[in-house]
Amino acid sequence: MGEKKVVEALISGGQATAGPPLGPALGPLGVNVPAIVAKINELTADFAGVKVPVKVIVDVDTKEFEVEVGTPPTVALIVKELGIEKGSGNPREEKVGNLTLEQVKKIAKIKLGQSYAKSLKAAALEVLGTCVSMGVTVEGKDPREVQKEIKEGVHDSLFAEEA
Repeated sequence: MGEKKVVEALISGGQATAGPPLGPALGPLGVNVPAIVAKINELTADFAGVKVPVKVIVDVDTKEFEVEVGTPPTVALIVKELGIEKGSGNPREEKVGNLTLEQVKKIAKIKLGQSYAKSLKAAALEVLGTCVSMGVTVEGKDPREVQKEIKEGVHDSLFAEEA
């Protein structure tokens, strides 16, 4: 293995192109930019409409490449799930959306791989914490109330770890 160059960028899921930021960074390395773009789009297709951190590792000598995809920020996942532009500028007064517990679980599952959370339940508590700061309710309630319910085991059947 020769020298490696790493190119990092924030890409809209499934919408990488050979233009900036990737093209100008990868072009000088002499790699097959369309192949890299295709690989990124394949790996980020599930995150359509969400900005995803991507890392391209290129072997300068062989021109071989690897693509690593990070996890979008929790805020971006919540925004996508709700189909809204952004969180509330005034979360105490203004609510911008409502997630179901199923949606919270879906986001928690995505985040679990990248989070310090040790369980799906812990990841869900983190997602709910983000909901508080964004002005998002869960099941029509204050997310802190739902956090309390989760800690008390009310939703254990939903967050049971799947084998």
